Amino acid sequence: MLTRRHLFFAAPALAARPTLRLATFSVDVTPPVGAPLCYSLVVPVEGVESPLLAKGVVLYPDGQKPIVVCAVDWLGIGGDSHTHWCATLAKAAKTTPDRVAVQTVHQHDAPGDDRGAAALLPLDIKPGLLTPVEFCSQAAGRVAAAIRTAKPTPVSHWANSEATVEKVACNRRILSPDGKTFVFQRFTACRNSPYCDAPEGVIDPKLKTMSFYQGDKSLASLHYYATHPMSYYGKGIVNPDFVGIARESVPGFNVYFTGAAGNIGAGKYNDGSPANRAVLASRIANAMKASLASARPRPVSRLEWRANPIHLPHREGSAYSEAAIRKVLEDPKAIPRDRASSARYLAWWQRCQSKTPNITIQTLRMDGAAIVHMPGELFVEYQLAAIKENAAGWTAMAAYGDYGPMYIGTAAAYPEQGYETSVVSRVGPAAEDLLLGAIRKGLS
Repeated sequence: MLTRRHLFFAAPALAARPTLRLATFSVDVTPPVGAPLCYSLVVPVEGVESPLLAKGVVLYPDGQKPIVVCAVDWLGIGGDSHTHWCATLAKAAKTTPDRVAVQTVHQHDAPGDDRGAAALLPLDIKPGLLTPVEFCSQAAGRVAAAIRTAKPTPVSHWANSEATVEKVACNRRILSPDGKTFVFQRFTACRNSPYCDAPEGVIDPKLKTMSFYQGDKSLASLHYYATHPMSYYGKGIVNPDFVGIARESVPGFNVYFTGAAGNIGAGKYNDGSPANRAVLASRIANAMKASLASARPRPVSRLEWRANPIHLPHREGSAYSEAAIRKVLEDPKAIPRDRASSARYLAWWQRCQSKTPNITIQTLRMDGAAIVHMPGELFVEYQLAAIKENAAGWTAMAAYGDYGPMYIGTAAAYPEQGYETSVVSRVGPAAEDLLLGAIRKGLS
């Protein structure tokens, strides 16, 4: 029975030809025992606490090719692997790869997929250092199969909403009082330092939600929040961590995307104790519920998808040269995980040598609302810049698309130094203007 609050879901709205249809999919992409996790930066799989999922929606706008938006509970999908995922899902949805956004949630007790790097590992290195290409291809294939069999449903209404997340995010980078020099790294878990309790710093405190409805029924909700999604990790036990727990605890079909969280974590509010995982999960879940409760659905309007390919140049400097990368990669005495990292670095270096586009920035537009899909581990400043650019509307951001460039700092952050702008960032200060320009183009 319709209540007064739901009178906007009038039955005649469903009688007209739908301008938008939507299908959902959810697929188990959990790796087997013995598989590497976090690109071999932690111990491999010893057991599974909860499955890892690839969840998303396929949007079928009237008169347009379908759009696929997918979030995968993996650390990263980079380079040729990201291209493979987009092409595989595009074929299943009968669309083009530039209309497919594949983002990872970036949990660390999870696989990383980089087939270009796997092909570059020397033969003398032990097998299983990087996630096998066969497993990753099978996972993408299962997601594609789910898309092919998903049943589209007409969408009558949609809503954008948001809520504040309490006591989760804080900036990981503690700078000197003059704001010019890095002094402390407040990682996802922080203990035994007075810097752990430093102010939150620059964050985006809002969890954003875009929801779709048919009449009085919720079809799917997409949630976006910027923080590294780990409470503790590295024990060999696969799990989707606190954001995955939150996502699955909220009624309805929910997809969670990690925003521009390269320099954001939970360190101020997380000492890394196992018990704190549930605490952080409840805070995310409470924000999801509050955001959903504040939603004010309105009739579907025209949806627009913009894809802007750009070329991100490789980071300059002798430490980032091909010779420096190969020196570690081809050294049989080097630490195996360092050789695996070097294979990923070389795969990205090779991808950057052509001046053709190597990254695509995608934007979903609906009325004044926008969702921007970005690569790598972006600093939160990019998300705040997008919000400012679309000041008259509502903006969410999903980062961790193509993981090839890894961390992407602001131009100002590189001379400050610190972990995020060290060797783990494979682009340099020049990336800022290119990415901000692409963001503006998508939001214009």
